[in-house]
Amino acid sequence: MRHIHPMNHDSYDDSYISGILDGVKTIAMAGASANDVRPSYFVMKYLLNKGFSVIPVNPGQAGGQILGQDVCAKLSDIPVAIDMVDVFRNSSAIPGIVDEVLALDPLPKVVWMQLGVRHDEAAVRLEEKGIQVVMNRCPKIEYGRLSGEIGWTGVNSGVLSSKRPVMRQGFQSFGIRQK
Repeated sequence: MRHIHPMNHDSYDDSYISGILDGVKTIAMAGASANDVRPSYFVMKYLLNKGFSVIPVNPGQAGGQILGQDVCAKLSDIPVAIDMVDVFRNSSAIPGIVDEVLALDPLPKVVWMQLGVRHDEAAVRLEEKGIQVVMNRCPKIEYGRLSGEIGWTGVNSGVLSSKRPVMRQGFQSFGIRQK
């Protein structure tokens, strides 16, 4: 087995993050919540609106629906191949989730841990199996930043564009489109 150099998880190249977001279609959201004030609910709604397939995973909600999507009790209950597992659980839950991830066939391409969630030993286990890892980041924030979408809020998106963003119509639509 070749030696894999541990990745620096303190900072990520934009190309690494954008490659992940461009390459995944089906996302399992571990720790998804039906409570519309929880961050996982906002992120799930955003990712669904961006065209991702998002499967909520929450044993307490299994059999129900969140945002119109059927909830699974655990990752192994998901009937389709998963590209990415987005984890909305605290860091202490990560080793158990990694055990679940590594038992999947096929393996997902990515495990993404939300803001405040980091587990370096678990990241090494995943990377040894060829799974990309992102820790302490939010895919909604990264997607918005890399697409230039949140540049207008005063956050430096790092994306230069001569296209003027146009606000979408509608009470709840905060997204922008490029003209």
